[in-house]
Order: sequence, then structure tokens, then C-alpha cells
Amino acid sequence: MHALNQSIAVGPLGLSIGQLLLVLAFVIALVAGALIGRRHRTPTADTLLTLLLVVLVGARLLFVIRFWGSYEGILPRLDIRDGGFDPLGGLVAGLCYVAWRLWRVPRQRMALGGALLAGALAWGLTAGPLLLLESQSRPLPDTPLATLEGEPIDLPGLAEREARPMVVNLWATWCPPCRREMPVFEQAQREEQDITFVFVNQGEDVALVNRFLDHESLSLENVLLDNRNALGDATGAMAMPTTLYYDAEGRLVDTHFGELSRASLQRGLERLR
Repeated sequence: MHALNQSIAVGPLGLSIGQLLLVLAFVIALVAGALIGRRHRTPTADTLLTLLLVVLVGARLLFVIRFWGSYEGILPRLDIRDGGFDPLGGLVAGLCYVAWRLWRVPRQRMALGGALLAGALAWGLTAGPLLLLESQSRPLPDTPLATLEGEPIDLPGLAEREARPMVVNLWATWCPPCRREMPVFEQAQREEQDITFVFVNQGEDVALVNRFLDHESLSLENVLLDNRNALGDATGAMAMPTTLYYDAEGRLVDTHFGELSRASLQRGLERLR
């Protein structure tokens, strides 16, 4: 997993490194805007908060438009828990808002420009080195796992046998987002015959996993056990659910941290084709 996509758990809350760095960059932009704005008697906090909202709405809107057919109804399209955001939509919407704001409120140009520059530098100096450190995809980890029947197995061996792209989901029965996304995976496993789906349970025993599958009436193939959470350690997935996308050569091409919808799963599958 790329360093920016590695996750950490803070109590019940899980965040990726990339998300934390974005929060840090935004806080630095707020501080810089406040300091420069105080000198010029021009507040920027409201403008920056509005900009954040505009970016999120733009990114969500473009994502929903792209995957419109994967959603059923209005409420799922509004549910941002699936992480469905398109960076291009956010960038275009944000630039348009900043340009409009600088044109309408000239006195704010210095403070707002300084705040945005400070935030961009903070992001570049923190995320940039992480991007440079891992310019190549990591291969499938050879962590020892087990089937529900108790047979030893590992992901490279499974990938060699299947000889096709693989989607690996790290999950647990106590994790509400994991439980909610399982029907999405069940449907995808039926429909996507050219992709292998693997569900690696983290830290639970076979009896508990079987009870959960029976209770939820889930029919899933390739449900594996990782009693020591070794795969999570190997991939940097400290919080769940996490979904890893590997191509037919076993190279990691995408990562999704958090709950998946049909739309956000479809986005990941597109990168495998």
C-alpha cells in the first residue's frame, strides 16, 4: 500500500495518512490566513471553509455523474461514506470559486493568496516525500493465511492459481462499515467473473466468521482467516475496512480505505482493466 493510503486507528475512528495530511494543510492555511488577514484587517476563515465545502461538493458531484448508474436513488448518491470523490471535480470547482472570490473581494487577495500558498506548501512538503519514496507498486504480500476449512494459503499462491486481477478486502465482523459493504462485494463476485475477490478476516476465529456469514445469508468465495492481523501490518492497513486492488501480475494498483458502494467499487475495478 502506498504510504499516503496507509491507515491509522484512533479509537473507533480510522483515517488514512493522506487524509491526515490534508487536514494538517487546511489547518495551516487557516492559521496563515488569520495572521495575514489580521495585518490587512481582512478575515479569511469563512472563505476558506466555504472553499472546502465547494471542493467537496464539486468532487462528489463529478464522481456521482461518472457512476450515476451504479447508485439506486438520491440518498445513496448523497452518502459520502463510500469515499466517492473525483479530485478533478474538486480542483475545477475550487479554482473557479477562488477566482470568483479574488475578483469580487480585491482586499482579500493578499490574505487568501497567502493562506492558499501556505496550505499548498504544507501539503507538498509532507506528502511529496512520501510520494517519492514509493513510486513503484508493492507486490502481493506472502502473509500466511488459512481457509475456513483450516488449510494454509497465501495470496501469491492464490493469485498464481487464478491468474487474473485480485481484489483483497480486509474486514472484521465487529466493523459496521465492513458489514454494510459485504452485499456489494457479494453481488460483484457474482457479476465480475474475470476478477478474483478475496475476503481476509482480521483477528477472528472461524466459528465467529461462519456465524456471521450464516446470519447475514452471505455466499462468498475465498473467505480467509488472518488470526494475527499480519496482513494488515504488512500492507499498512491499521483500520478497516480496507480494499486493495492488484493486477494480474500481482502489483498493487489502487487502494480504498473505508466503506465501499457499488460506485466506488466500480471505480477501483476500472483501474484493473
